[in-house]
Amino acid sequence: LLNSYSGLAACAAGFAVDNNILIVAGSLVGASGIILTRIMCVAMNRTLAHVLFGGFGTADSTGVGGGRDYGPVRSGGAEEAAMLLESAESVAFVPGYGLAVAQAQHAVRELGDILEERGVNVSYAIHPVAGRMPGHMNVLLAEANVPYPQLKEMEDVNPEFNRCDVALVIGANDVTTPIARTDPASPIYGMPILDVDHAKSIVVIKRSMGRGYAGIDNSLYTDPKTGMLFSDAKAGLENLIAAVKEL
Repeated sequence: LLNSYSGLAACAAGFAVDNNILIVAGSLVGASGIILTRIMCVAMNRTLAHVLFGGFGTADSTGVGGGRDYGPVRSGGAEEAAMLLESAESVAFVPGYGLAVAQAQHAVRELGDILEERGVNVSYAIHPVAGRMPGHMNVLLAEANVPYPQLKEMEDVNPEFNRCDVALVIGANDVTTPIARTDPASPIYGMPILDVDHAKSIVVIKRSMGRGYAGIDNSLYTDPKTGMLFSDAKAGLENLIAAVKEL
């Protein structure tokens, strides 16, 4: 939205100084920013006014646990997660903002290649607002030469989670929160999410138990099927790669 404002300002400046290049460029930036804003609002099932003024919280950067009672959380090391991945028939990577910040797209591609060589069916579950903006995650994974057929949009991949042996969540938070489907009191109730909790086993790579943008706890982390691997996305993937190679 702020990008669109800058475009509109440039367009207005173009009219003021009678510069056609500024008018055209500013119009394009303004229009594209508004379109992307609309896409993200639809993906979050929110109006623009609610996003701007709805009282969403901010990410919690405190340590593991964040000072809150999350209930029983099962955490483990890279070796345990590697054995789970290596023995699976199908693995779905679920990349999120944490992967983008850590620039871990090349590491996830390397892990995917290793698992494929061992006969594992690998896919990437892409939420519309994973990353910083719509399409950001697709661009990052394309940069790492992830095969396009492996990239699956939310509406295509959600029915497949029931048949998925392992879902590996990498730095994704709000887009995997199950209570968005079940709790009307939740600030993200009704927001379309990835049905990661339907997978047979779940591994989450995350630096801490901190909250995401919506400022709520993620009940996925206390699911009995979930194992937490507390690490930076890139470092966690590199540890997984090393552990899988040793098997």
